[in-house]
Amino acid sequence: MKRYLSAVILAFSLLGITKADAQQFLKDRKVYLNEDGSNYFKFSLMSQFWLRQQQYNPGTTVNGTPKENAVDLGIRRFRIQMYGQIADRVFVYAQVGQNNFNNISDRKLGFFIHDALGEYEVVRQKLSLGGGLSGWSGLSRFSSPSAGSIMGIDAPLYLQTTNDATDQFLRKLSVYAKGKIGKFDYRIVMAQPMAIQKMAGYNGTIGEASNFSARAPKMQWNGYFQYQFLEQESNLTPYATGTYLGKKKVLNVGAGFIHQPDAMWRTGNAKDTLETDMTHLSADVYYDVPIGNKGQAISLYGNVAHYDFGKNYIRNQATMNPANGNVNPTVLNGSGNGYPAFGTGMIYYAQAGYKLKDSLIGNTTLMPYVAVQHAKFDRLNTAMSFIDIGVNWLLSGHTSKFTLSYQNRPIYNTAGDQTERLGAFTAQYQVFFN
Repeated sequence: MKRYLSAVILAFSLLGITKADAQQFLKDRKVYLNEDGSNYFKFSLMSQFWLRQQQYNPGTTVNGTPKENAVDLGIRRFRIQMYGQIADRVFVYAQVGQNNFNNISDRKLGFFIHDALGEYEVVRQKLSLGGGLSGWSGLSRFSSPSAGSIMGIDAPLYLQTTNDATDQFLRKLSVYAKGKIGKFDYRIVMAQPMAIQKMAGYNGTIGEASNFSARAPKMQWNGYFQYQFLEQESNLTPYATGTYLGKKKVLNVGAGFIHQPDAMWRTGNAKDTLETDMTHLSADVYYDVPIGNKGQAISLYGNVAHYDFGKNYIRNQATMNPANGNVNPTVLNGSGNGYPAFGTGMIYYAQAGYKLKDSLIGNTTLMPYVAVQHAKFDRLNTAMSFIDIGVNWLLSGHTSKFTLSYQNRPIYNTAGDQTERLGAFTAQYQVFFN
């Protein structure tokens, strides 16, 4: 390690950077652009690797081969972030990476852009204006989750309501205003939806159940507003921390919305085309605080949402799907590990975690958690419940952690009846350089 640091310091010296400056850079992982450090540039990276054993939906095939269950490997996320306050009041943020890379993925496609935005602080802390491709979004806290600090195996993905339908992995081409007024934190966003025709598996057929309209989309409006009762959270980037692991005392209550006129269409009784608005409303509470005197902490989050995609809309979530076919036309869930996570109706979500005392196992500790999504979708005859139970082994906080999870999902037929439940075991190792 000393040889490595010496080599880095030598390299900096060749660039005219002093040893003291190089050591400060290595300490804060920032490139300072002025003497007082108010202008800087920084980068970070993260990798999440998954090993799973899971039961597949009935009728599943992998490249034509029937599969009932299997073990699979994949890179759930790999990200590189670059951002900084590069001049007085000027902030820039970019993120590239890859999601859901497994053995049936297209190869050598390279990274894609997650975020590319510029921002100007009009009124100190109170108002900043920005634009670009970004995760600034409305509705809820975890509509834009910080992937590196997720408490469980994954974020509540249903809160990314148009994920990869009319956006790019939740990111939108948008202009936004955000800021803090005392303990009140807000964001307001005008976004241009991406063409639904580019969605994976796009089907432009109009039916009696609502779907995204293939006509040129109108602008989408987003907002999220929260009151931060205890310590204040940073709004430097759009991404909300999953858990602070006892490093901060946070109690927030929030509410938000997403609205897009004429976003959806379906056929009416006279076989004419009916266009309807897409409107989502949400309220949530987040509580994450240290307890005890040995590093223990609790993290709680609850959300209630009403989604209106139009009559009988339903869409499956299949995270890093290990399969690409289904020969059973009566299965609503589709192939692999899909389940109906999005739809018109009411959705309730809760997650809870407890970080045990520091140095429980050597210099490491554990954080067990549980998360439940419960939805009453108009399209389904019975309520949908998705359950995730697991434990984090915090080898070095979020920097190095191992997570073991069991997820249980319902299987539905095309009539909307639940027929069975299937499960999946997932092991994740995360490395997060921040």
